[in-house]
Amino acid sequence: AVFNVPFMKHVYTWVGGDPVDKKTFRKKLDRGESFTFCPGGVQEMTLMDPAKPNEIVLFLAKRKGFVKLALEKGNPIVPCFSFNLRGAYGYFVPRGKFINAFARTIGFLPLIFWGRFGIPLGIPKPQKLHVVIGKPIEIPCEGSNPSPESVDKYHDIYLKELEELFERHKHDEGYGDKTLKIM
Repeated sequence: AVFNVPFMKHVYTWVGGDPVDKKTFRKKLDRGESFTFCPGGVQEMTLMDPAKPNEIVLFLAKRKGFVKLALEKGNPIVPCFSFNLRGAYGYFVPRGKFINAFARTIGFLPLIFWGRFGIPLGIPKPQKLHVVIGKPIEIPCEGSNPSPESVDKYHDIYLKELEELFERHKHDEGYGDKTLKIM
């Protein structure tokens, strides 16, 4: 959705970003390209509870389209998790039913965020980011119509591997008191 905002589209394009949608994913897979997408977006932002800073929310329980695409082509899925993203920017997230509905309609959450020196939309604060990468989950090729049972099976495997990856590395990253909540 940010690719529909003129200035933001240019910034993301300049840094090599692509839209996160089925059309873009399918095009990349057809060309034999590998790509990374990071879960997190409007849903996660609206579900973050400032009263629960030790809870990391990922809205993945019902998001299965990436698994279906992997099954169509037989591409592996590699779980990964980025630690310490939360401190890179300060932010204010508007709350309420209206803003949630508005954000879902436009595809992104209009929020206020600031980076280093309190500059709105500025460069991020210095932060030690650490991306951990799990083992590839081999996915069979089922063609253009994968079975719902296969989608559920490999989605469950992905979620289990992602949770195990988080748990395995959280103490080393100073996240020992944090929990991963997949909704």
